[in-house]
Amino acid sequence: MKNYNLLFLFVVLLFYSCSSDEDSDEILVENNIEIPLSIYQKIYKTTSEIYIEDGFVYINTDGVPDHKSPYFLDTEWENEMYEAYDGTNPFVTSFNLNPNRISAGNIRFKIPVSPKKAQIITETSMGPIGVSLNGVTFYNQYAGGGAPLSNEINSFDQYNGHPAPGRNGGGGRYHYHMEPFWLTKNHGKNTLIGFLLDGFPIYGPVENGQELKSADLDDHHGHSHSTSDFPDGIYHYHLTPDAPYLNGIGYYGVPGTVSE
Repeated sequence: MKNYNLLFLFVVLLFYSCSSDEDSDEILVENNIEIPLSIYQKIYKTTSEIYIEDGFVYINTDGVPDHKSPYFLDTEWENEMYEAYDGTNPFVTSFNLNPNRISAGNIRFKIPVSPKKAQIITETSMGPIGVSLNGVTFYNQYAGGGAPLSNEINSFDQYNGHPAPGRNGGGGRYHYHMEPFWLTKNHGKNTLIGFLLDGFPIYGPVENGQELKSADLDDHHGHSHSTSDFPDGIYHYHLTPDAPYLNGIGYYGVPGTVSE
């Protein structure tokens, strides 16, 4: 009986010790992270220097992609950047060139450098919800009016993006709702692709050699563990080939701001 009691005590102590370690890891991941400037500088296409001030990183971009697109037709970049749709987007069943054309904006992101889990969930809005490595904005999983993307996908070009309606006030802003093929092709499907407005990073659809699906992630479309950029661990989003593609019920953290 004495040995049994000692064994029971050992198991209890081990349980609380493990629980304490897990709690500490969660606090580290969610509350004590500060993303260094060098990580943000992986965003290579900006209109000014990326800098950190008063707990925020400032990223300015014109939103014009650095890859070719059929949506450069009838623009100032047509001669150098126009490329007809080539049929390679696996999500497009019948390509439909929308009437909008790419235009340059003045998009200004103010993103927290010490992202933390929010106590109250903020839903993503229509328009920019994040920025990719080439300065193109990310939009959420909805088409105009909050409709599913199922029909709008057919207007995505070979790199999986398209421009918003109009030419002013965000019109003509090229954006991605899903995996940006140009970036995952050139940087890898398992690497950092950008950041959402709450400061948490976005990774490609592959992890540990396996393509992730939304069912592998939480309700926000992410999870916490170490990555090559954050060896101590961080919450991060993943792009997936199935809805909601990038974000689920809203930001995991408290979003910063974006303006034009």
